[in-house]
Amino acid sequence: MSGTIRLRTPLKEGDIISLRAGDKVLLSGAIYTGRDAAHKRLFCLLEKGKDLPFDVKGQVIYYVGPSPAKPGTAIGSCGPTTSYRMDPYAPALMKVGLKGMIGKGPRGREVVEAMKRYKAVYFAAVGGVAALIARSVKSSRMVAYADLGTEAVRVLEVKDFRVIVANDVLGNDLYEEEIKKYRRKN
Repeated sequence: MSGTIRLRTPLKEGDIISLRAGDKVLLSGAIYTGRDAAHKRLFCLLEKGKDLPFDVKGQVIYYVGPSPAKPGTAIGSCGPTTSYRMDPYAPALMKVGLKGMIGKGPRGREVVEAMKRYKAVYFAAVGGVAALIARSVKSSRMVAYADLGTEAVRVLEVKDFRVIVANDVLGNDLYEEEIKKYRRKN
């Protein structure tokens, strides 16, 4: 991919502040998974002043509930889920060091403001290509909440995981920008 930025997790603030909405990124390293049920549990731990089951500083959370792995593969299909369901929990996680989130669809204003305040970004993954995304996953290990099944928190080791910056630390929003371009054309 020409003009693509390569990043390795955990992300550093310098990595984050240079990204702009629309940038194409290839992520490598560890990323964590989690959807609404896991996020609610993480949020409750933070509210009680307890430690999270993993250190979120500099980390990326992928909003996904992967399907079971077929023999010989690290993971099954793993396409992004709609991100706004994590909006009530995302600012609290950014406050304790989360630097990136991956999902699909726009984020709420409070989350965008939190990204600006805590220097975090939101990456969009392409929906509908879950089997192709799985090819970037080299390993998967359970971290917390196994009782949640596919919604448990896992750590995935990824190589060249393709994402696009949807929201940057300046508050730029790729979804809003593209809608404006579409309306100008029509």
